[in-house]
Amino acid sequence: MTEQNQKQLGAVLWSIADTLRGAMDADDFRDYMLAFLFLRYLSDNYEAAAKKELGNEYPDASTQPGVTPLRIWYAANQDDVPDFEKLMRRRVHYVIKPEYLWGSIAEMARTQDGELLNTLQDGFKYIENESFDSAFQGLFSEINLTSEKLGKRYAERNEKLCDIIKKIAEGLSNFSSEGDTLGDAYEYLIDKFAAGSGKKAGEFYTPYEISSILSEIVTLDSQDPSTGPKKHLASVLDFACGSGSLLLNVRRRMGAQGIGKIYGQEKNVTTYNLARMNMLLHGVKDSEFEIFHGDTLTNDWDMLRETNPAKKPYFDAVVANPPFSYRWNPAEALGEDVRFKNYGLAPKSAADFAFLLHGFHYLKREGTMAVILPHGVLFRGGGTHPPQTA
Repeated sequence: MTEQNQKQLGAVLWSIADTLRGAMDADDFRDYMLAFLFLRYLSDNYEAAAKKELGNEYPDASTQPGVTPLRIWYAANQDDVPDFEKLMRRRVHYVIKPEYLWGSIAEMARTQDGELLNTLQDGFKYIENESFDSAFQGLFSEINLTSEKLGKRYAERNEKLCDIIKKIAEGLSNFSSEGDTLGDAYEYLIDKFAAGSGKKAGEFYTPYEISSILSEIVTLDSQDPSTGPKKHLASVLDFACGSGSLLLNVRRRMGAQGIGKIYGQEKNVTTYNLARMNMLLHGVKDSEFEIFHGDTLTNDWDMLRETNPAKKPYFDAVVANPPFSYRWNPAEALGEDVRFKNYGLAPKSAADFAFLLHGFHYLKREGTMAVILPHGVLFRGGGTHPPQTA
């Protein structure tokens, strides 16, 4: 898909969102719309892989409008379903039951099926707990299908969901979903919703122009940048990853096979879920990334708290766009934290220096770190700590 078509798709989806959300807050409506976009991607990817694996056995559903090919195949081959799903877990790393595929959900919306809401709830639970080998618990935790913001009664909520999904399905019908099309549309909508809610888009993702500079820095050969990009990164970490766009930009530069594993950490639960969806939307398999929900400054990720030097993780590349001048309240014990004790704690009024030290602590000796920080981060004083010097 061309860049122009991608922009058109984003504009179409945003127009749908702007029309349908009514009095609902932009943040609330964002969660519904992005979840449905995510479901569409998972479904398209799964059905394409199933068609390839089944070959001539893949049903022609043209004679049964509104029924997905896989629903026909499942009904006719019930004894073969377990083996088929094992195969699909090896091929695409996940499974979706036919009744939860986007095609089935969109048809329920088109026909105003009264069970749509219940089916969506069951489908989201299935994806969180059973679709992937590694459970994605809480992936849809911000999607409250029983919220009165959708309607006071079940019938009203079901009708509202039917309208939203029907319009999204119509809007997507004229666009190809190959490549990163839906992933790019996903990031476009994150930007628009952030602006619509009066928030800075940086809370969710790093602007592409800045992200490109950071990703280029960490992918260049650190010993001799003039030789060009590195051939491989064993690991890359973003300790304030937002929706994961910066990590994905590093991956674009290195290629799909150029990074051993992607790691991210995010404190905000909504943004944490956006990051996990964003990885999958861009074709990153669940075994190729790990996003942790937790506080970077208190370092509550067990993997990073490893005290055995032989097992302690270090990263080839560290990137981040942490919140500028973030106010924090460090406990006295943090002064003895291995990340900070030789350098002093950042002042309570601005945690920038603490973020910097955190990333530096986990960087490999010959690794590269690119972090966006405000001016003066190395020269601030705080409490009894003298100003840091470069």
